[in-house]
Order: sequence, then C-alpha cells, then structure tokens
Amino acid sequence: MTVAAAVTFGAGLAGQASAQETLRLSHQWSTNDIRHKVAQIIADEVEKADVGLKIQIFPSQSLFKARDQWGAASSGRLDMMVLPLSYAGGRHPEFNLTLMPGLVKNHAHAKRINESAFMDEIEKIANANGVVTVAKGWLAGGFASTGKCIRQPDDVQGMQMRAAGKAFEQMLAGAGASIASMPSSEAYNALQTGVIDALNTSSSSFVSYRIYEQVKCYTPAADYALWFMYQPVMMSKRAYDNLNDAQKAALAAASEKAEAYYAEEGAKEDATSIDVFKKAGIEIALMTEADFNAWRKLAEQTSYKAFNEEVKGGQKLLDLALSVD
Repeated sequence: MTVAAAVTFGAGLAGQASAQETLRLSHQWSTNDIRHKVAQIIADEVEKADVGLKIQIFPSQSLFKARDQWGAASSGRLDMMVLPLSYAGGRHPEFNLTLMPGLVKNHAHAKRINESAFMDEIEKIANANGVVTVAKGWLAGGFASTGKCIRQPDDVQGMQMRAAGKAFEQMLAGAGASIASMPSSEAYNALQTGVIDALNTSSSSFVSYRIYEQVKCYTPAADYALWFMYQPVMMSKRAYDNLNDAQKAALAAASEKAEAYYAEEGAKEDATSIDVFKKAGIEIALMTEADFNAWRKLAEQTSYKAFNEEVKGGQKLLDLALSVD
C-alpha cells in the first residue's frame, strides 16, 4: 500500500517513535532538479507539522549510489529515496514495466495509470519487499545525440547508446544500437569522452545534467513521447512502521502536496527542456505519429515479447497496464 493508504488502514494503531525522528532521504540528482524539489516539499511540510519528524535529504548520490538505493531501503539501511523504479528491475523484473517504451502516452495518461489495477500490483510487490510508496510521479523524456538526429528506429543503427532501463535497451538493440548501461548521472562524462554517442533519459535530467553541452541534436517529449519513467518517492517499510500515527498523518499530507506538484511541474519539464536546448543552439527533432508507431511496433517485437517470456505473470501485468485508456 502507499503511505496515504497505510495511514487510513492504520488509523487508531498505537505506533511509537522517539521525540525527534530524523529520516535520511537519498537521490541521485542535483538540488535544482524537480525530483529534489519534490523531496524538499515533503521535508518542509513534515517539519511544519511539528510532529517530531525531520527528513534530511542527501542529493547527488552523496549517501548511496543510484542503483544501491533499493537494496538499502528494502533492508532498512536507508529510510527514504527518490528512485526510478526500473533501477530495481534486476531484483524484481515486474518493475521494468514502469519504463516500457510506448506504455504511457502522455502526462494525463500517467495520472490514470497511477490509480489503476496495474499500479496496485506494482505496489504489492514493493510492499512485500519492504518498501512503501510516498509520492507517485512520472517524467517524460526523449533522445539526444552527438551526431544525427533520432526520430525513427533506423536512426540509431550503429550508435553506442545509454538507454534507461532494460526494456529500452532491448528495443534499441533491436534497432541496431550497441548499449552501454549507466545511471543518467554518468551520461555527461560518457558523452564527453566518446563512450556513448547518444542516450535517452528524462527531460529534467537532460537539463539538470547539462546534456546540451555535449550533443548536437535533441528529440524531446512533445505531442508524442515514447519515453515515460516512473520515479516515485519511496520509503523503507521498517522506517515507516516506526513512525507514530501523527507522524504518518503528517507524512501523508506532505506527500499529497508533493505529488500534486510533481504531476503539474513534471508536465512542464518537457517544454522547458526544449527552450534550454534551443537557447544552447541544439537542433530540435520532433517525433511524428508515424515515428512513434514505428518504435511501438519494434517494442512489441522486442521489449514486450521479452518481458512476457522472462517474467512470470508478465503477460497479465502488461495487459493490465495496456488496458488503461
């Protein structure tokens, strides 16, 4: 269950916590990034509630490396995190659906996904492994390249690419690209040193990591967004269960405000990134409906097919996601 659901479920339970509880929240981005701002809203609102709870934020991988956060939170070594959930796809392959090409169409569709039976199933898996969701959030993204523009699958033939998540790696490999796996926080140096020629990541990461300094062409999320990634604020269930009821209620209220901000500002990140790249003199390449459909067809033959074959119950989970209009 999510934090909000857990508060309702647990009303009246006699939770105990110390007079001043300090939670450590880790993430991989700079303090200018939307995901840091979402975390800061939660921290500020919880502190205002005066319930003996404080959240200390550690940005820029200063506490845990990006891909180490899930294991740390699920074992109780880390209290909170902002996490691209597909980073935990190696442990729980069902999470790879939260970064599946063409699965989420736009930001309005993402909101409907959040309230769907599909997301309920994702949450059950997280809960069973010691993690609860604090605030849900999706961010869109696109492609950037040091060479030619990327619109269609044929455009990535022969490129060395950083792809966000297993499903995108499978699809891009199917299009003829070679894959170099790394967190988005390492992409700038990889582009600078020639380790990769192109990448895909979120609109906000393209800006916060100054990718415009290293590329020649940017394919943003616009009318058609192939790339959507679920990046919630999450919490160790062990840490959550240690809070008293007043602290849980304050956290739920703070999270509701943060989630609303995440949805509204996340949708603005795409247009903002286009402006930033244009001002930097980078060519902008917009994806057409035909381009999108070509990628979606390739995803069905690669990413979707592999997911169904590799993950027990994968077809049922994929069908739940695709059933959300």
